[in-house]
Amino acid sequence: MPDAIPSGEPPPSRGGGACCGPSREPAAAEATPIRAAAPVPAADGAPAPAPRQRGRDALDGMVAIPGGTFWMGGDDADAVPGDGEGPVRQVTLQPFHIDATAVPNARFADFVQATGYTTEAERFSWSFVFAGFVHPGARGYVIDARVPGAPWWRAVRGASWLAPEGPGSTVDDRPDHPVVHVSWRDAAAYAAWAGKRLPTEAEWERAARGGLDRKRFPWGDEFTPGGRHLCNIWRGEFPARNTAEDGHRSTAPVDAFPANGFGLHNMAGNVWEWCADWFSRDWHATDAPRTRVDPTGPPTGNARVMRGGSHMCHHSYCNRYRVAARTANAPDSSAGHMGFRCVSSG
Repeated sequence: MPDAIPSGEPPPSRGGGACCGPSREPAAAEATPIRAAAPVPAADGAPAPAPRQRGRDALDGMVAIPGGTFWMGGDDADAVPGDGEGPVRQVTLQPFHIDATAVPNARFADFVQATGYTTEAERFSWSFVFAGFVHPGARGYVIDARVPGAPWWRAVRGASWLAPEGPGSTVDDRPDHPVVHVSWRDAAAYAAWAGKRLPTEAEWERAARGGLDRKRFPWGDEFTPGGRHLCNIWRGEFPARNTAEDGHRSTAPVDAFPANGFGLHNMAGNVWEWCADWFSRDWHATDAPRTRVDPTGPPTGNARVMRGGSHMCHHSYCNRYRVAARTANAPDSSAGHMGFRCVSSG
């Protein structure tokens, strides 16, 4: 699998967010269903599978996060302007459980088999793939569209969670890798089936910090302590060269790196993780109780929060693998670096 963008592409612009998740808009005109019938959409537009009754094993693979107050947000000098990481504030949460890892392909396959669910990438018939990862057999399926400021993205017909690099690729050899090409609506549908839900942004950050106070990363302030690689991001020069020094050019197994203090794997890098909240740059900047005690985000919005960064993040362009970093995307968007994990109350 290639690990770099093809030659001749223009250099990336700095400060944008398209590395963190392109919107469907550039190629929307090309989107046509590839299945004759799709599940009936729910009220929010998400196909709604029959919910699974929560059983005694619902908490298997989950970690208990104690309730309490923690410092949320960041004031890092290298934060992306406009992301709204600050202010640093004290937030109080009730206890909850969270998946120890992102949802892997094998577990998502169980969901699809049990419900017949069709992801939005499949219903639209395409999704975004990094140019250097497009499968050789899929090059004829690339839609003629570009993401402004992020020429490394390709809209590929047939790209989906089952074929992450487009037609000809498969997940048969990576059941333990995080499922990708899932939209926010796909993630929410899976969570409902599993008797869980998506984490609020505050829950996600509380869990990602692993009990540490105001640190840059889930393990502390030093990015590679003792020279150890503790997350899966782009190594080398983005987007031209990936040295894969951390052992992975694309996604890594969901438990590939050591867990943080709460026992959670890959809370930095690997795949972006959807949160329940609508995104706002300043909603959380007030001292109102709704933003400080079990906050659930603004009541409306156009995009949903994503957290954690991905294997495509690099300090020269998108250093959003810091624990306070945040970005967002439209609920129907999907790409080869978007995944999720679930939580359960109490």
